[in-house]
Amino acid sequence: MAEAQLPGQMRSAQWTAVPIELSLKINQVTPLPKNSLSLPKNSALIKVSYASINPVDYKLAEFTIARFAAMGKGPWIPACDYAGIVVSTNMAHVKPGDKVVGCSNLPKFGTLAEYAVIEGAENVSKLPDGVDLKDAASLPIAAQTAMQCLAPYVKEGSKVVINGASGGTGTFGIQIAKILGCTVTAICSGPNAELCKNLGADDVIDYKSCDVIQELKKSEVKYDLIVDNVAVGGPIYANSHHYLNENGRYVTIAGGPDVSSIIGMIQITAQPAWLGGGQRRSGFIGRKPDDKELVKLASWVGDGKLKPFIEKVYNLDEAADAFKRLKSGRTRGKLVVKVSQM
Repeated sequence: MAEAQLPGQMRSAQWTAVPIELSLKINQVTPLPKNSLSLPKNSALIKVSYASINPVDYKLAEFTIARFAAMGKGPWIPACDYAGIVVSTNMAHVKPGDKVVGCSNLPKFGTLAEYAVIEGAENVSKLPDGVDLKDAASLPIAAQTAMQCLAPYVKEGSKVVINGASGGTGTFGIQIAKILGCTVTAICSGPNAELCKNLGADDVIDYKSCDVIQELKKSEVKYDLIVDNVAVGGPIYANSHHYLNENGRYVTIAGGPDVSSIIGMIQITAQPAWLGGGQRRSGFIGRKPDDKELVKLASWVGDGKLKPFIEKVYNLDEAADAFKRLKSGRTRGKLVVKVSQM
């Protein structure tokens, strides 16, 4: 598609006030992204086909300091995951017409729109042949976070616990852990147990019907890694010396710019055991953009090794409903939004 073929305006979802889902509206005449006709260095103009939403899309955006200090004046276009087609670019590794997947730089967001300018080669990955754009859009934040929680810390035969196993990052985490040769114990609610087993979990603990800590202790298994997608620290970490081996590690992706998360971070990084801290190594994992890693994950999707579990695909004018569902904390797998026709 040549630049001359670009429309004068685009369709987008925009929000103006917290909470996002109550002010999110469709704007049929949104101006094209800034610099879309004169791209900044190392960037691409993407026609977005699908976007997926993640907790960071509201946790960071609704945080007052981030909203006004880093995001500029509203209205704002949410979401950062995308899959679509390159319209124009000055990057060397992609060209107009290529199918690509990636994530906008936070806190710019902006992918619930027909067009987005994406900066940084690490944020634009060329899709392998045969990978559906809908599936691809679910990968960047959730699958890469899962990969980065697991790959540096496990080897074939490692024993892994995944807390919050039925959500977006958790459903990818189960599968990636199995691809890497691990044994997986998934923690989820009873209704999601079958989903986790179908994705490859070897054991499932229903946190609603039993005491998770006691179940982990009773198993007498010494795990190598605990991935916590739900909490920052808390009882699972404080008691981890009972079921995490001496060289094991607890990692969490949970939390946001709030008091409880800050307290949790103190617990896992600085609080001594006698004051409720843990006795095992711990850390917070924040996703780092990585073009080659995202291509690898997409290749696994193309090969059938990794199967995105998408609870629902919403139309763009249903984006507010998608955010309501995401905020419920009961999402199974990923929520994807169809942004435009290709």
